[in-house]
Amino acid sequence: MGELPAEARLGAIRLRAGDVERLREFYETTIGLPVLGTADGVTSLGVNGAPLVELVGDPEAPARPPRTTGLFHLALLVPTRADLARTLRRVAGSGGRLSGASDHLVSEALYLSDPEGNGIELYRDRPRDEWPLSGDSVEMATLPLDLDDLLAEPGGEDADATMPEGTTLGHVHLQVADLDPAEAFWVDALGLDVTARGYPGALFTSAGGYHHHVGLNTWAGVGAPSPPPGARGLDRFEVVLPNAADVDTAAERLGRVTDAERVDGGVLAADPSGNTVLVRS
Repeated sequence: MGELPAEARLGAIRLRAGDVERLREFYETTIGLPVLGTADGVTSLGVNGAPLVELVGDPEAPARPPRTTGLFHLALLVPTRADLARTLRRVAGSGGRLSGASDHLVSEALYLSDPEGNGIELYRDRPRDEWPLSGDSVEMATLPLDLDDLLAEPGGEDADATMPEGTTLGHVHLQVADLDPAEAFWVDALGLDVTARGYPGALFTSAGGYHHHVGLNTWAGVGAPSPPPGARGLDRFEVVLPNAADVDTAAERLGRVTDAERVDGGVLAADPSGNTVLVRS
């Protein structure tokens, strides 16, 4: 079993943007995250005052090359199916184009990308007691999602201007060079639990029995290189623990396998593929 508290959750994800104003407008208008403010070069967008997506502008940042490690997608979780229907109407009404829509058994999800190619999932969970299990693993699949049925959901008739209260960063899915070193970092060192190994080339991990907080895949190719330093895309994302003592414990474990940098209120560490996490309380 993993060593993170069951109450562990994700905080905000920070993206490095070549055109920060273009991304800000997209996340505000199409995704529906209000701007919370800009401080120290970081523009925060979120719900009910809580940052969910942070943008750091760097016009000189090179594009992330294809088939490299990094962000596969960030996933924003809405509370209800009606919220997801309203989200779909907002995305379509703003001119956003879906790249996919899937029923994962545990959840229903919409997929698209932002203007700089960062993948985004917008989803709602089914009740946990409806999640199918295969032994100790959560069973997930990728089946077509009936968008007409979703749009017919009672309460989902109108498009909301913003994401609803209660929206969170439900999970982050990363591309890595190799699953074994990734598992050694995210599971053995950080302390997440493995929840599913059934997808070819993928591993899903979480705290507290959730279907996944961090997904890992080698779909860019085993041995895929990291993007150049300072490239557009993932800068870091946050794992939030209940208290400072939990952070200290995680920092000690991470320090056994990588350089873990103590920062105010937390610890920064990068997995073997260069994906950086901020663990904080």
